[in-house]
Amino acid sequence: MPAPITHVAFGPHLASAPEGVRAKVVLGPKGSLKLDAIPALTESSAFSSLAVEAAAPLHLPEGERTASVTLWTTGEDGAAERVTLAHFCNKKSRNMGVLRSDKLRAAAETHVPATGDALVVVVVENAAEAFAAGLAVAKNWPLYTRKTGGERDERTVYVDFAVADGSEVDYDELTKVAKAVRDTQRRVDTAPCELTTSIYVEEAKALVERLDDPNVSITIIQGEDLREQGFGGLWGVGKAAEFPPALVVLSHVPETVEKTVALVGKGIVYDCGGLSLKPTASMTTMKSDMGGSAAVLGAFEALVTTGAAPTTAVHALLCLAENAIDAKAYKNDDILTLYSGKTVEIVNTDAEGRLVLGDGVAYASKHLNPDVVVDIATLTGAQFITTGTVHAAVLTADEEVEAKIVAAGKTTGDLTYPMIYAKELLMPQFESKVADMTNSVKDRMCASSAAAGHFVEAHLDAEFTGAGKPFLHVDIAGPSMSAGRATGHGAALLYQFTKNF
Repeated sequence: MPAPITHVAFGPHLASAPEGVRAKVVLGPKGSLKLDAIPALTESSAFSSLAVEAAAPLHLPEGERTASVTLWTTGEDGAAERVTLAHFCNKKSRNMGVLRSDKLRAAAETHVPATGDALVVVVVENAAEAFAAGLAVAKNWPLYTRKTGGERDERTVYVDFAVADGSEVDYDELTKVAKAVRDTQRRVDTAPCELTTSIYVEEAKALVERLDDPNVSITIIQGEDLREQGFGGLWGVGKAAEFPPALVVLSHVPETVEKTVALVGKGIVYDCGGLSLKPTASMTTMKSDMGGSAAVLGAFEALVTTGAAPTTAVHALLCLAENAIDAKAYKNDDILTLYSGKTVEIVNTDAEGRLVLGDGVAYASKHLNPDVVVDIATLTGAQFITTGTVHAAVLTADEEVEAKIVAAGKTTGDLTYPMIYAKELLMPQFESKVADMTNSVKDRMCASSAAAGHFVEAHLDAEFTGAGKPFLHVDIAGPSMSAGRATGHGAALLYQFTKNF
């Protein structure tokens, strides 16, 4: 049987217990589950059957191992209830978030039943921790599956927080951001035969219709129109595929605009490597190569629905293409002219993401008058080595912007860490004898993830860079997937960054 469709409902469920829920789970950092010190639990109707002494069997071993105990109690209606108390390790160093989202997510996966309604309560210090905790818990139940065996059941996991300092949780914001993150996961998980560039364009159009906001608009440049208008990167990469490449620009422009943010996402719906063909093992999971565009679309949805940045114009650019092979495929030794007007000698057709992003940032910086341009992409395999599988790698010349994106990561659990910014050292790696640059570095052992970010940066409009406006590059190659499933990494990150920019 396929897993049930899980609806995640955030709300004050401790104050008003959901009816008929027989599975209840309390999750908290080690040392926090002293029930007599958590009146939000002991005074809650949801846990009326749970005596303070019930925590006595809970033994906390040394080290980072999770401790838990499951108790069977009787609810007010006489029905049996399963109550699980579980600790997760919250040990964290300075480059981690406000809490260990990874450990909390693992604890939820372990202790929340896979079927049936459930109530989850996370013990946190404050509302800021609740935001990160809620996003971590919500990521546990992917929406996409093609398993057969019957109709998918539906169930609801109710989520609330016992907040130590009494600060109020914004359930509405959390609900809307978590929905956008889960939609991001769904898009990245979707099989490439079900999310072609053309279907992706329709999904973006459908989102605009659902938002039903007069301040939201969409612009689509697709197929040969890209070639005619000078988008040499998008057209070159995507022209060989069955479905045409596209640049999709979703815009939310409020009546009063104080700042403008352009978010540019790599949307390679499948990447076989092109004529520089990937080996089988490396090709599998390349449906996730559109993770940057999915994060941009998710962030856009969250920003519009929450109204969290009421005086910020937000432009979400999806650079959509499939890197495929046929007689029209671009090839090594080709020279492409990108939207920036710069020429690029192709030395590796599997370095395609930077080509479509180059077109995207050139368009954004030239036409949208942004105060900052942010690109996000599953761009380089070297990112795994640079910052690992949990932290995205970020590149910017602006230390204030760097601090803001790192802070946004800590707030949301979408962690980031800076790469070196040294284009004087790295751009010579792209030197070409016949074009302005090549599309891949000479030395892959020389900060190649940072170099890829500098390649994208090189295609910003001269007027934008001349004005000293910041550019931010985010590489999510590692953290975008975990154990074969999409994490949604980047959606909440860009939401929080834009909210606070």
